[in-house]
Amino acid sequence: MVHAYVLIEMVAGQSRSLVDTLTGMSGVRDVARVTGPYDVIFVMEGDDLDQISNFVTDSIHTLKGVVRTTTCVSLG
Repeated sequence: MVHAYVLIEMVAGQSRSLVDTLTGMSGVRDVARVTGPYDVIFVMEGDDLDQISNFVTDSIHTLKGVVRTTTCVSLG
């Protein structure tokens, strides 16, 4: 099992909607609105790196208000 932290930059005013959308999605373990250079951070798990990559590409990048993502894979 692979765990990753996905950091998301959003268009202003869209982060609450994204948190609502991510909450309960398969593979998403925790999600939070945050301050700083990112607006939303979520923790996910997948069977392998391909599953995580495909989820971010297909399910996150296509959502309204998402500007950019950074995915940090956990090493331990």
